Amino acid sequence: MVKTGVSLVVTICALIYPVHLLDNGLAQTPTMGWLHWERFMCNVDCVNDPHNCISEQLYMQMADIMVQEGWKEAGYEYVCIDDCWLAHERDSQDRLQPDPTRFPSGIKKLADYVHSKGLKLGIYQDVGNLTCAGYPGSHGYYDLDAETFADWGVDLLKFDGCNFGTLDILVEGYKNMSRALNSTGRNILYSCEWPLYLWPFHQPNYTDIRQYCNHWRNYGDVYDSWQSVKSIIDWTASHQNLIVPVAGPGGWNDPDMLVIGNFGLSWDQQVSQMAMWVIMAAPLLMSNDLRSIDSKSKMLLQNKHLIAINQDPLGRQGYRIGRVNSFDVWERPLSDGRYAFAVLNRQEIGGPRQFPLLLATLPSWKTCHPECRVTQILPSYQDLGVQNLFSALKLTINPSGTVLFTVTLNEGLAAEQKWNWNMTKKRKTPNSVF
Repeated sequence: MVKTGVSLVVTICALIYPVHLLDNGLAQTPTMGWLHWERFMCNVDCVNDPHNCISEQLYMQMADIMVQEGWKEAGYEYVCIDDCWLAHERDSQDRLQPDPTRFPSGIKKLADYVHSKGLKLGIYQDVGNLTCAGYPGSHGYYDLDAETFADWGVDLLKFDGCNFGTLDILVEGYKNMSRALNSTGRNILYSCEWPLYLWPFHQPNYTDIRQYCNHWRNYGDVYDSWQSVKSIIDWTASHQNLIVPVAGPGGWNDPDMLVIGNFGLSWDQQVSQMAMWVIMAAPLLMSNDLRSIDSKSKMLLQNKHLIAINQDPLGRQGYRIGRVNSFDVWERPLSDGRYAFAVLNRQEIGGPRQFPLLLATLPSWKTCHPECRVTQILPSYQDLGVQNLFSALKLTINPSGTVLFTVTLNEGLAAEQKWNWNMTKKRKTPNSVF
């Protein structure tokens, strides 16, 4: 009986404080940056489309804009290369090399340029023999490739899972690259797609994955469409009991890129993607064209209140707490006893609908006992004032839109409780003047 109790405690502690073998100290909050794939894909035609092809020029321009237009200041720090940067062959020493026409200066020079802007450079490789686009993969070269990335000054590795051969090769490949990165002596954030490629065969061991990766993809690539974004949200909710407990400082579930500022999402759907990625404590890796992004999308992506929630130091991933009348309600615990909530209107017909919210019905109702401050963050910032447990808030939400708000213990009440706690502590302290 005692052994069973101890085992249960160990299991719970392992979920709350997972062992982390990737000893790089990175991703203590979700990663923020820019990644080329969804918007620019594998465009290697620099003759006919030099402005949008995968070349060193593209990443230098994005780095410049990230500094000049407030992205770096907002917290976006990684400029990430995805597939199609490579030459089709390794060099004479079996080292990876970039395409010489599109990256004539080499990756080291590109990394130096990005670093000179106070930013970090991410790069892409694959666990298998070939990348998804057919360029040389890392299988059989994990140590050499890790050393190469470290020598170049790379700060993040996105490690894909195409062409892996067997499941044993897949799993051991991800672990071997993690160890290889550790051995370089350079702190390189490790972004895995390990569980994504395991799901067609069996349920992944997330405790194991957490030990080796800083974040990990679970589901298919995001597309520039509401159907795609919605499918990722739904998959996350249906698997939340499995994936939420392992997320936290050092390791995060990655629902893929933000496609805000592109072509496929309405304004309300852009608001919903941002709100849900914030609630899910997701890496905020944009895939858009920062050179031409509209001001409204830029404002949404740089919203300091949203970024503060996403980067909250408690590091808890949010989860769906209910679905009623085509509304989904999500909750995320924050530091200092606060909470963030998102209410998503799943209906895609008609006009705005009202969602009546009684604070006493929320699982975290104690935050509002006896009263709390409610602040709406999306779709627009609004202080909803001090509320009590039985305050009935009426949220108006557009089709496929989301309202996101925070709940904080009322400042006056919080100060009073802190004072009472301090007085109690002093009275119990030996040699106290009280």
